[in-house]
Amino acid sequence: MKWKVKDKEIITLVGDIASQESYDAVVNAANKDLRTGGGVAGAIHRKAGPELETATRAYAPIEVSEAVTTQAFDLPYKKVIHALGPVFGVDNPSDRLLKRTYENIFNELRRRNIVSVCVPAISTGAFGYPLREAALIALKTLDENLARLRELDRIAFVLYDQDAYELYNRILEELYGEGEET
Repeated sequence: MKWKVKDKEIITLVGDIASQESYDAVVNAANKDLRTGGGVAGAIHRKAGPELETATRAYAPIEVSEAVTTQAFDLPYKKVIHALGPVFGVDNPSDRLLKRTYENIFNELRRRNIVSVCVPAISTGAFGYPLREAALIALKTLDENLARLRELDRIAFVLYDQDAYELYNRILEELYGEGEET
């Protein structure tokens, strides 16, 4: 689905976040050591090649909610924004830390003049954040930051399954009305 909001496109899709074409950057749901892991981090590192892990060494370890940017190597992107979301129920207050994670991602987008980006559902996999609560935080934080993201034209939430896709679409419809099929 697609929404036009404040001269920007917000897109939702189900797919492999490491393989989306025609976007400038991708957000990696990173671990604190910025190493290959499971889920999103594993997919991104595998596709990028070993140079990505070498490039991240200079930044590791990172703190919860921190975001850092590297080159994308063999990924179809120019940049990777590595962001460490909170582990639900361990890193507290989880809601504020997740909001700060997205704010730091948006700060990196602005700092790097990124025009288009793919973003996963941060912290909802192995970190155990309930999907609905995480999606609300992600999308409301985006809404609060849209006016400041001057260079950004397109943001795609690349989700791992149909349930996540439908949930994000329902929340976006609550925020912006009915979207368009892509």
